[in-house]
Amino acid sequence: MTPPARRPALVCNSQSGSFDSARRDWIAEQFAAAGTPLVADYCLPDQKLPDPARLVADGVDLAVVWGGDGTINASVAALAGWDGTLLALPGGTLNLLAKQLHGERELEAILADVLSGRAHRDVPPTVACAAGRAMVNMLAGPTTVWAEVREHVRQRELASAAALVPEALEESLAGDPVRLAGDAREFQAISMTPSRDGIVVDGLYADSPTLLLRHAIAWVGGDFRDGPRERLTARPTVTISSDAPLGLLMDGEHADGAASVTFRIEPAPMAMLLTMPLP
Repeated sequence: MTPPARRPALVCNSQSGSFDSARRDWIAEQFAAAGTPLVADYCLPDQKLPDPARLVADGVDLAVVWGGDGTINASVAALAGWDGTLLALPGGTLNLLAKQLHGERELEAILADVLSGRAHRDVPPTVACAAGRAMVNMLAGPTTVWAEVREHVRQRELASAAALVPEALEESLAGDPVRLAGDAREFQAISMTPSRDGIVVDGLYADSPTLLLRHAIAWVGGDFRDGPRERLTARPTVTISSDAPLGLLMDGEHADGAASVTFRIEPAPMAMLLTMPLP
């Protein structure tokens, strides 16, 4: 087990799915009550993410990131190379990384374990490519357009979401499909999940009205990986190609790739605190 941090700092995002200023104050109070008060508080988007030099200057040894998967991903990228430890706390909508590191548990239980020393330090695997890194999931293909629909729904901008649906339907059915190297089949998207055994690769189907409906429901209503899919392989490196530049989603955040992109398993660029073993 890992002793509690001596000099923690908080990173949060006021636009994350479950942000609440009273909740942020409560987190700070828990660290103070444990004898390790926060030495800094960075709240996005009004403040910038700290870099390693800033945390080193402040003597920070634990970056507590309370937010969704996108906020955690951005924090990991900003702090790459820092020799401290990152604690991911659920503060978004899906919280896929927090569930991977801590299980289906509430923030209170996770924090209680951390502050009492019942957590351990580990370096989880990630999926990386030239465009960036995914801690939880990398997605390539035309159906990534549904992520923008989901974001408008999450922000309760239903009119904007509805306006994007025709484009998402058209792109899903008529957009350039993607292929896994060595496999002739085509998919509307390919999902890549990091694991100790390599990149777990799934092909996602949305090439008929029925499959597309199921896929859209999975995107908008929860985890897109619940949509129609087929397990393809698990290996350290995979290459995905299309007849057009690939649209990518890294932990739900958009990026652009070339028409052929190679993805590889890499350790995260810093250690993280876990309250349960990684799968």
